Order: sequence, then structure tokens, then C-alpha cells
Amino acid sequence: MNSRHTETSLVWGHSALRVVIAISPDGVVNIRELGTGGPGPRPPAQPLVEVLLAGQGRARASHRFSDTAVGRRFTYVGAEQVRDGQWHELRVTMRDEQTGLEAHTHLRSAEGVPAVRSWTTIANHGTGDAVVLGVTSFAAGFPAGSADGLQVVRADSEWLGESRWRVRPLREEMADLNLPLHGQDGRGRLAVTSTGTWSTGQHLPTAGLLDPDSGRAWLWQVEHNGPWRWEVGERRDGAYVALLGPTDIDHQWHTVLAPGESFTTVPASVAVSSGGPHGVSGGLHGAAAALTAHRRALVRPHPDRTRLPVVFNDYMNTLMGDPTTAKLIPLIDAAAEAGAEVFCIDAGWYDDDGDWWDSVGEWQPSQTRFPRGIEEVLSHIRGRGMVPGLWLEPEVIGVRSPMADKLPAEAFLQRGGTRIVEHGRYHLDLRHPAAVAHLDEVVDRLVEQLGVGYFKLDYNIDPGAGTDVDAASPGAGLLACNRAHLAWLEAVLDRHPDLILENCASGAMRMDYALLSRMQLQSTSDQQDPLLYPPIAVAAPLSVLPEQSASWAYPQPDMDDEQIAYSLCTGMLGRLYLSGHLPTMTGAQREAVGAAVGAYRDIRSDLAAAVPVWPLGLPGWADPWLSLALTTPDHTYVGVWCRADEQTTASLSLPHLAGRQVDVEVVYPCHLPAWGGEWDREAGRLVLTKPISCPSARIFRVSPVSSSSPD
Repeated sequence: MNSRHTETSLVWGHSALRVVIAISPDGVVNIRELGTGGPGPRPPAQPLVEVLLAGQGRARASHRFSDTAVGRRFTYVGAEQVRDGQWHELRVTMRDEQTGLEAHTHLRSAEGVPAVRSWTTIANHGTGDAVVLGVTSFAAGFPAGSADGLQVVRADSEWLGESRWRVRPLREEMADLNLPLHGQDGRGRLAVTSTGTWSTGQHLPTAGLLDPDSGRAWLWQVEHNGPWRWEVGERRDGAYVALLGPTDIDHQWHTVLAPGESFTTVPASVAVSSGGPHGVSGGLHGAAAALTAHRRALVRPHPDRTRLPVVFNDYMNTLMGDPTTAKLIPLIDAAAEAGAEVFCIDAGWYDDDGDWWDSVGEWQPSQTRFPRGIEEVLSHIRGRGMVPGLWLEPEVIGVRSPMADKLPAEAFLQRGGTRIVEHGRYHLDLRHPAAVAHLDEVVDRLVEQLGVGYFKLDYNIDPGAGTDVDAASPGAGLLACNRAHLAWLEAVLDRHPDLILENCASGAMRMDYALLSRMQLQSTSDQQDPLLYPPIAVAAPLSVLPEQSASWAYPQPDMDDEQIAYSLCTGMLGRLYLSGHLPTMTGAQREAVGAAVGAYRDIRSDLAAAVPVWPLGLPGWADPWLSLALTTPDHTYVGVWCRADEQTTASLSLPHLAGRQVDVEVVYPCHLPAWGGEWDREAGRLVLTKPISCPSARIFRVSPVSSSSPD
């Protein structure tokens, strides 16, 4: 503890992170510093925890999660620092004497990573019930001194149009109201929320604040597979950030804490950059690198993290949910010849009548699609040296499924005593042991009896606000169901530690790090248009680790050589996720696919340790040029897509290589006409010219030349 004037401070962190917790003379606690270097501008004195109680409300009327009455009254009780392997943890305890509530804020950070994970536990030590309407997982003032000049980076998302990022001045979202003149904090805020169970179905829980002048940046993610809220607001002395899970005002969530009971929020993480305004060490790129390292520390250990096998899935632009033995055998052979290492049979493998949407739930293999049993097909996959996989949508039961009557009503989400139906499906409530037992039987049977080693876990409905069964509110019921789902996934992987789980929800409608800290890869979209897919794939590493980011590459026989290469490049700077009618391709076309797989297998170990950079800035949905770079200490892999028909030129910024001589080589495709390229050594810019009059894409490796080599 250090004393400065009348304020007391607690300094915590490690080699890459410095956190200063300030305690005011009256005991109120806030984060005074969260960064990687020396102290910056003094941030607003935003209380460390905000708790909204029905019987207390806000200290000033607003729609913000800042200045709650209890949050203003929480006073410091004590702190504890612990070490758990690579993780440093600080636990700060505060108390509100009026209500008897205690708040325990947990800050957890991996050694060497400038990021922190935060969550809050509140416990009722009072004499009466506490009706809780919202609790912050993280709350702090941003170190800029003023909201002027700040930028907000955020993304909208929807089916087929995921991860559409934009960077805008904060003043476009919040007007300058001259708050110091009025002597009061503001009432407005920029609040972004997600409802229901598609956690990324409208907006992403990843966003950030940037200070372009200083290079300071925060990127955050709310790590929840259900509803969430993040907000940025302005106090008299600057901007604050508040991150939350479900709330009453947004999600029909409240919980009632009787004396002696407690509640813990969903976790949220904040990555920081305190570097200069240029280069990959500061600003957005620096914070993205920090968040990437933090995610790698969060994810569950699994053999897949080092193997990164190439997956072939029969669905996209190929069988489209209509697999049969006759269709699959040649596809399996062609995928094996191309170099795939996992073959996943997608939707339809359980269907006997061709109308399966509202009858799913038993997950028994079809007899009509596989006359000699699905075992024949799975055995053929193994015989060709690949791991067999199946599509599964475990959380739903079709209204016509036999399981709808076999399971008790309490095993499903309900409202007012009625099972919730969405798009012809019921939704399982994994708090109920019968629901868990059913899914465990399905998974164990498919793994142990059929030898399945990979599941594509899809999720195509959103049941809304939640369930009122055994819950104080529908939102509280949904939160408990979300947590039960995570516990089920962990138990599956505990029983089957080599099983690979793909996270899919109509593409990427549930792309959050509650799920991705447990599952091995993420489907980034269902987008079927190869020209529209690149902005999704280029943006994905801001939300998902490159080695988890599975973007479809679906070359087709009717494509020309450039179109095939374009489609394949879309999947190569992440998890190569193949599909396409490979058996009917020409020999040269199949060779082009095999070359892409071979090139990917050569670079994938580098990608698993790389950090993302966007040489043309974050991608716009209609941008003619798009680029993603993944950087390692030795190489920078640069993917470039040009969607323009005409011959054209683009200048890519690679400031981390400025002042150095580099070698630029094509990773893929090597068999097509070369693009023109010039390296501006002083500026760190690669100028590329596409010499052909059609959309085209290339993957390059840019490597510094050692100082002992001649220029």
C-alpha cells in the first residue's frame, strides 16, 4: 500500500501489466491505472463495482451502470494477492454498511500478458432479502483525461454478415455536453447489448476504446454464452467502461439474495496497450496482440491446439444436409487425397424421411441414407487416415421427435408452464438431470460405439429471455441454463479428452469466449458467396484466436483457377475448413486444392503462435481490397483479397518491419500469375499490383533478411 496525499493505493500486476487500485479517504475504490507502462492521465473515479438493487436504485437517475447508490457506498475492507501457476490474482473486498452487501472483485492476469480477467461476487450479509437488478463484472475509467479524441471500435454481426467492424469517434455516439460547467456527470451512454442465447447474433461482445494521440487502447470481451451488456459513458472528468452479463433492464434478469446467499457475475476480460500511436505495439494492434495472448492463456488444454488438423465438411455448397453412402464415399476419397485430416458428415445423417428439422433429438443414424449402416462410411473415413466427425445440435429436441415425450416437461425451457417452441424445436434445460443423461448417452454412444472423434456442435434457435422454472426471473433461469451448458461441455471433454468440438450456431451466432475457452474451433459464418466471405475471415481474429477461426474454403469444378485460389485463400490464415465437389474436379483443379492444403500444413504451427495485424485497416463489408497479416518473430503471413474486376494497386502497412530489408514470397497459389510487389523499406509498406482483370487473392510470407545479408 502506498500513500499519496490523502489517497491510498494498492499496486498489483506483473512484468507486462500494472494495476493501481485507488482508495479514497472515505474508502471508495476505483482503478486508477490499468496499463503496461508508467502512469497516464488520471482517469475518472469510477467505482470498482456497481450494483443495482431494487430497494436502492441509482444515486442519480439515468440508464447507466455508473453511480448506483450501492456502488457509491461500497468501501474498502481488504485485499488478497495469490498466484496460481501462470495466473496472478488480486481479490478486493468492499462492503456497504447500509445493506450489508459485500462485493469481492477478482482480477486475474497471466504472467507476461497485458490483460486482465475480472468478475464480481456479491454476498448478502444483511438481515433482509436483496433484489439484485444488475452487477458489473468490470467497471473503470479510461485513462485519457477527456472523452474528446477517443474512438470506439465495435462490430455488428448477423447470420451471413458476421463481424462487421467499424471505428468511430466517441463524439459521434455521445455529444459533448460541457459536463464540468454543470458540475454533474452525464446520464447518457453508449450501451450495446445482446439478448437471448445467440450471444453474437446482433453485436459482438468484443469492443474497445482507442486514444489515437497516445496509442493507449483497451479491448474487452464479455465471456458469456448468453445475454450481456457493455457500455461506455462520460463522467465530468472523462470516459468510463462498464461490462456486465444479464441485467433487469435489458434481459428480464434479476435475482433475490436471501441473507447468507451470494451471486457471481459472468467474467469479462480487458486487454490494454500503452504503446505509441504507430506500429503493432500500440493502439488497436497492440491491444489485439494482448487479447490474443490472453485468449491463449484462457483456452482449455487440448491436443488440437498443436495439431490443428485440416477439416473437410460435406455441407457448404456441397451436400447441403443430404449425405448418403453413395455421395460420401467418393467425397471421402477426394478429401483424403487432398490432405484433409478430419472428415465431418454434416446435417442429415440421422434422417430417414427427408423432413428432419422438427424431428431431431434421438440422433440415431439413418437406415435409408446408409443401407449398410453409417458404420461403413465412418470406417471408410478411418481407413483413409482421417478422423470421422458428425454434425450434432444437442440442445434442441424437435416437436415431432420421440424424445419430446420421453423426457419430462421439466427438462425443457418453459414460460408460464408451457414449453418454449422456436422454429419447430424445444430447447433442453441442462439443469435437469434427464436432459444431461440424454445428451451424455448420445455423445458416449457416438464416440465409444461409432468411433466419432469430432463433433460440429450447431445451434440454430434462440429461445428468447429464458425460463421461469426454478428461477426468480426468466433471465436468471437462462443464466443458470447457460452455465449448465458450459458444465456439460466440460464433462464431455473430461470423459473424452481427445474429442474435438467445433462451435457453430448458424455460423457464428454464438462466438464468445465462454464457449471458445472450452471448445477447439469456431465456424466463422454460413456465408455461401465466396466474394462476400473474405471480410468475415479477415475480421475474425479480432474476436477469435487464429488457430480457432475456421472459415470455409469451398472450391468448385465450375470455378476458374483464380476463383478456386480465391476461395482457398479465405480459409488459410486460420483453421482450413474445406468443402466442395472435389470428386468431379479436373486433375489440375484437385492439384490446386492439394497444394493449398500442403501450404497450410507447412505454416499452421506458425499461425498458432501468431498475432493479427490489419495492413489495410479493419475490413469494410464492401471494400475492394482486404488484408489480414499474422505476425510471428520470424515471419509475417499476409493474406490479400482484391474483389475488383480491374487491374489495381494497394499499399499495405507493415510498420513492425519498417527499416528492414525483407524477402517476400508467395505461399499460395504458386501456379498462377504473380502479382507485382514493391517494398518501401523506410515506410514499412508493401505495394501490391493485381495484374489480372478479375477478383483474385494471394497469401504471402514476408520475412526480414538478416543484417549480415546484403541488401
